[in-house]
Amino acid sequence: MRVEISDLVGLRAHRAAGRDLRGALLTGLDLTDPEDDRLLRTAMDGAVLLGCVVSPGTARRAEAAGALLFPSIPELPYEVYRTRLYTPEELFAGFEPEYPQSYVDTVDARVYRHTREQGRQPDPLHALAERLHDHAITEALGAELVGRRPVAVMGGHALRRDSGAYRAAVELGVAIGRSHLGFTVLTGGGPGAMEAVPLGVRLSGWGESAVDGAVQVLGEVPEFGSDPEGIGRWLAAGLRVELPDADERARTIGIPTWFYGHEPPNPFCGRHAKYFANSVREDGLLSVATGGVIYMPGSAGTVQEVFQDYAQNHYASFGPPAPMVFLGRDFWTRQVPAAVLVQQLAQGREAERWLLVTDEPAEAVALLEAYAVDAAEQGI
Repeated sequence: MRVEISDLVGLRAHRAAGRDLRGALLTGLDLTDPEDDRLLRTAMDGAVLLGCVVSPGTARRAEAAGALLFPSIPELPYEVYRTRLYTPEELFAGFEPEYPQSYVDTVDARVYRHTREQGRQPDPLHALAERLHDHAITEALGAELVGRRPVAVMGGHALRRDSGAYRAAVELGVAIGRSHLGFTVLTGGGPGAMEAVPLGVRLSGWGESAVDGAVQVLGEVPEFGSDPEGIGRWLAAGLRVELPDADERARTIGIPTWFYGHEPPNPFCGRHAKYFANSVREDGLLSVATGGVIYMPGSAGTVQEVFQDYAQNHYASFGPPAPMVFLGRDFWTRQVPAAVLVQQLAQGREAERWLLVTDEPAEAVALLEAYAVDAAEQGI
């Protein structure tokens, strides 16, 4: 197991304890100060330096000692070697709510433009940079979820903020947020149901009037636009919603992608694990939702996630089968009968116990709670 160090305080403490740097992983450190440079004068066999800035002499010594140095890649609008998830403040830096068109100046918009400029098949340098970034995001997401009970909610991006379905998704978030088990709620991180559920989680400690007020504010801009100004108006309305302190926001994590960069990330997920590769993002979202998944009505993307999730449960790819809750009986058994097929596939298997088709959010949350208790008793 490598020792991972991503700040100078940690490096100084590591060296002060008399430890060398053999096999260590150092990320994003500026080590050009002479005092910090001396920290590298030790055994470095097998050490890996990702995006660290060192003097030419130190680079030569490190390589001679057997270390690997991965340099920063210049002129990119994003960090390749990240050690943390994104916050809304970081993604929306540069946005001025009174000027909706300023969305084009945000980090999120600039990265999306960069991906469009590269095309579907970026050159090897940019392809490598994107994959290193996505690997770093996966590592950061895993670290964020240690000791938590992650559950996911999947649903369509097209829900209008002024619709009854959007309000129902908010109420689902409230119900999950009020569970005594303190679930961490994952969504795709975009608009529609992906926005409504984390909003409900964030407001779950407040009364019904807070939910009413938030939905009323959001209803003034019911959907995101097709241009930067339209997205800016949508975002500005979200930023007008009063939310609890930031301490609660790590309970809501969005997992969006720049592959669908025309869909903005929402401001109600306290953290965002934003990826370049949509396939990595989709598989990762379902893989880390070890506490189960609730499926709200959606379109082709949501249906794809249903069967991708069931395949993981069917073959126990990431441990014992976890709950799959289909919220909306008529939708999932008649309009889009995916639940019926999943039930057929699960007959006689362990996964069958954890399938539920219901119209009641309380029943959905109760199954997630039952599974969490069962998993804890089994030491999973």
